[in-house]
Amino acid sequence: MESKSAKVRILIADDHTIFRDGLRRLLEAEPEFEVVGEANDGAEAVSMVQQSKPDMLLLDLSMPRVPGLEALREVIGLKGATRVILLTAAIEKKQIIEALQVGAKGVVMKDAATQMLIKAMRTVMQGHYWVGREPVSDLVAHLKHQIASQPASKAKGYGLTRREIDILGTIVAGLSNKEIAQKYSLSEDTVKHHLTNIFDKVGVSSRLELALFAINNQLIEPLPSAPTVQ
Repeated sequence: MESKSAKVRILIADDHTIFRDGLRRLLEAEPEFEVVGEANDGAEAVSMVQQSKPDMLLLDLSMPRVPGLEALREVIGLKGATRVILLTAAIEKKQIIEALQVGAKGVVMKDAATQMLIKAMRTVMQGHYWVGREPVSDLVAHLKHQIASQPASKAKGYGLTRREIDILGTIVAGLSNKEIAQKYSLSEDTVKHHLTNIFDKVGVSSRLELALFAINNQLIEPLPSAPTVQ
């Protein structure tokens, strides 16, 4: 098939020339990848994504001029098809959730083995996520445990009602509108109305974004234990 022979076009963005050069050589040794450009700061990365529209951007989290997360927001804001994997030497859990909430498809540590990075890239190109050292088929389930030992913020600053907080919890748990309606003895139209209000209040546009936003901002009650990720 044509999709089998088409190479994955990659842009590397890192401010260390030696790292970029080494990564480019490693990727070009793989027949499925083609490095179409290199950027040495965040602003250049955004500009080059806009011009060359690569399939994937490997973006260093710590970048001069425009930091990695800010560059990520700008790239996602271009509304293109470029998938972004963050490369980092160190990152906090909150930053991982924020990056995924913004639109990153993966986070890979710089000390990871080369084959792990390549596996992460293949996983992301297949439509899945990669976090740390493993593929993630259900992103929300993977991240639920991040709030397990943290107090809920009671939606301070977002104006959410108690019912909206309850519904947030069901979204993170993966319930459908029908299941939410049954759980709280509501009509599905009422559930949709609540969701529309929540989306407007917190500024998101999808259930995944909402779930990640809720986790990142501690808007739901702590969970008893971490789920198992397949």
